[in-house]
Amino acid sequence: MWNDIIKLIYYVNLKGAVLLNKKRLYLIIIVFVLIIASGLIYKNIRDKIEVVPYTMFLKYLEYGIVEEVKLSDSAKILVKLNNGKKILTDNPRTIDFKKEILMHDVNVVEEGIEAKQIFMFVALTIGLIGLVVYFRKNMSKQAEIEIASISNVESAEYDTRIKFRDVAGNEEAKDALKEMVDFIKNPEIYNSFGARLPRGVLLYGPPGTGKTLLAKAMAGEAGVPIFPVSGSDFVQVYAGLGASRIRNLFKMAKEAGKSVIFIDEIDSLGKKRKGNNISGSEEGDRTLNALLAEMSGFKENEGIIVVAATNRIDVLDDALLRPGRFDRQIEVQLPDVKAREKILKLHCRNKPLARDVNLKKLAVETVYFSGAKLENLLNESAMIAVREKEKEITNEHINKAYYKVLVGDEKKDRSCLKYKDREITAYHEAGHALIAKLVSKENRVTKVSIIPSTKGMGGFSLNIPPDRMYQTKGEILSNISVALGGRAAEELVYGKDNITTGASSDLAKATEMVLSLIGIYGMDDYAGLLNHNVAMAREISGSIDLLNRGKDILGSIYKDTLDILEENREILDNMAKLLLEKEVLDEDEINALVEF
Repeated sequence: MWNDIIKLIYYVNLKGAVLLNKKRLYLIIIVFVLIIASGLIYKNIRDKIEVVPYTMFLKYLEYGIVEEVKLSDSAKILVKLNNGKKILTDNPRTIDFKKEILMHDVNVVEEGIEAKQIFMFVALTIGLIGLVVYFRKNMSKQAEIEIASISNVESAEYDTRIKFRDVAGNEEAKDALKEMVDFIKNPEIYNSFGARLPRGVLLYGPPGTGKTLLAKAMAGEAGVPIFPVSGSDFVQVYAGLGASRIRNLFKMAKEAGKSVIFIDEIDSLGKKRKGNNISGSEEGDRTLNALLAEMSGFKENEGIIVVAATNRIDVLDDALLRPGRFDRQIEVQLPDVKAREKILKLHCRNKPLARDVNLKKLAVETVYFSGAKLENLLNESAMIAVREKEKEITNEHINKAYYKVLVGDEKKDRSCLKYKDREITAYHEAGHALIAKLVSKENRVTKVSIIPSTKGMGGFSLNIPPDRMYQTKGEILSNISVALGGRAAEELVYGKDNITTGASSDLAKATEMVLSLIGIYGMDDYAGLLNHNVAMAREISGSIDLLNRGKDILGSIYKDTLDILEENREILDNMAKLLLEKEVLDEDEINALVEF
C-alpha cells in the first residue's frame, strides 16, 4: 500500500518527474497522519481491556456473571460482564461453543469484522480514492506550471559599464560594432532613410580573442540591457523545451525595448541540418527553427540586436547566415604585436610591475597568444610574485609564468632520470633548434630546455615566427622540417633502430601541416588546386591519394632534414653537450653556437 501512496505523491509524466508543491504535500501528510493516529488510539484503547484465560471465562459462565459475548473470527472474543466490565478471552472456535453459551442464558452477538475496523477500512479507501480524483484533476495544471517554470531561460547580469575603451586590440571589430551601437541608439534616423536595422551580428574567431567582451562593450556603449545566454541552454532532452526557451528569451528582450541578446557558443544550437535527414522534427531542428522564426519576426528598427559568438562558423546552418538573420559577420582575430602590447598594458593597470619589465618585448615573444592567454600570463606572474613574497612583478616572474603557460611547471625531482634519457632529449631538442635556425632564418629560437615538465614533455625548443597575415608554401615546408628535426637528430646519432617515441607530437604537427598544404591550400603540383575537404563533403572520392602524397612529401623533407643535420653535426653535438651541462639555453647562447 505504501508503494501506491509514494506513487501518488510523485507522479511521473512524459515530460519528466513532477514534484508536488509543499502545501499539497503537507496536506497529504496530515491526512495520513490523522488516519494512522486514529488507528493507534483505537488500538491503545483496545489494549486496555483485560485479557483473562479461557478457564476463568468458563467459571464466569458457571457463576452466571456473563451478560454478553461477541463472537467473531478473530483469535479473541469480547465478553461483557453483569457489572459492565469488558474482558477478552481466547476464542475456542468449536462447533458447540455458541450452544453452550446460550444454555447459560447469555446474550450472543455475532460479528464478521468489528465495526471500527470496517470504519477504518472504509475511511482509508475513501481517502485514497479522493486523492486519486484530486490528482487527476490537478496534475495536468501542475505539469503545465512546472514546464512553464523550466522553460524560463536564465540570463546572467553582465556589467554594462564596460565600454570599448576597456577592450584592447580588435580595432576593426570595434569599428564594426560602433556602427551597430549607433543603429541601436538612433533607429529613427536610419528609418527616415529607409534603412533596415541589422538583426544579428555574428562574432567568430579563435577561443579567447574577446568575443564575449566585445558584446558586453557594445551593450555598454549603447546603454541598453543585455540578455546573455549560452547555446547549450537550449539543447534539452524534453521535447519542445528548447524552442520554448528561445521564445521566452525574445519575449524578455521585446519587453525591455532596445536591448542586446547575446548567444555564446551558438554552434551548439545552430549546426547545419543535413539535407537527407528525414527526421526534420527532431528537437535540435525545432529549436533552430524557433530561433530563425524569432529573428525573422522582429519589427523593423525596434532596436533589438542579436549578437552571437562561435569558434566554428563552418558548422553553422546557412539559414542563420543569410541577410535578415545575422547580417554582419565580424571576424575577431588573434591580436597582432601592437594589440598584444595594448592588452598587456591593460591587464597591468592594477599590478605592481617592476620598472625594467619591457611589455613591448613581451608582446613580440607572445606570438599566437590570445587576449585570454595574455591575461592568464600576467595573472600567473602575479601569483608567482606573491608566492615568492616579492613586492613587484619582475621579469623573472614573467619568464616563469611564460613557460608555465606553454609547457607547464618544471619537475622538481629529476633524480630518477637516467643520463641516457637526458642525452636523447638533448639531441632531440637540439635538432629542432638547429633546423629552425638554419631553414627558418626569420624565426627566433629564444629558448631550448631539457627540463621535463608536469605536462609530460621531456623538453622543448621555443621557436617564435614573425607576425604575418599569411604563410607561404616555403614557410610551411620549413615548419615541417623543424617539426621533423628532433626525430632526424635521434636517427642520425643513435641509428634508425633506436629512435624513440618522443617525436609523436612532432609527427602529428607535421602530418597536419602537409595534409593542409595538399588538401586545403592547393599548394601541391600533384594534387593541384583541388580542396580535399569540399570533395569529401560532397562524398567524391578517388580524385587524389592524399595519404600517399603526404607520405611522399614528408619522406622527402625528412631526408633533406637528415642531410642538413649531418652537414652540421659538430654544431648539433656542441648544442646537445651544452644542454646536458646547463639544461637550459637562451637565445644568445643558441645564436653563438650556430654562428660559430
